[in-house]
Amino acid sequence: MELIEREELKSKLDRGDRFKLVMTMGDWAYRLKHIPGSINISSAADADSVLGLDDEIIVYCSGGTCVASAAAYRALKDGGYRSVRHYAGGLEDWEEAGYPLEGDQVERG
Repeated sequence: MELIEREELKSKLDRGDRFKLVMTMGDWAYRLKHIPGSINISSAADADSVLGLDDEIIVYCSGGTCVASAAAYRALKDGGYRSVRHYAGGLEDWEEAGYPLEGDQVERG
């Protein structure tokens, strides 16, 4: 499994690199809290409608105990997507670093 660490993901976002950042949890969880720039994909049908086989894709979910992003990673790779990475730390790791979040449950300063 190809992984990406928090700092590399943050740098990619800050530079404005072209990639698809995919939160693999359900719509309710996405609406509550997600990393800015993320799209929500919780099924294979959703993935096929918004992702291209040659897109650079980074998947994540809530954190180390969440298996949704690891399952999505495997499904995408098995489905022929060529450039997929897994941000295993997920929302938990991102929030711990104090990085920005979006969503209904995010306090606005």
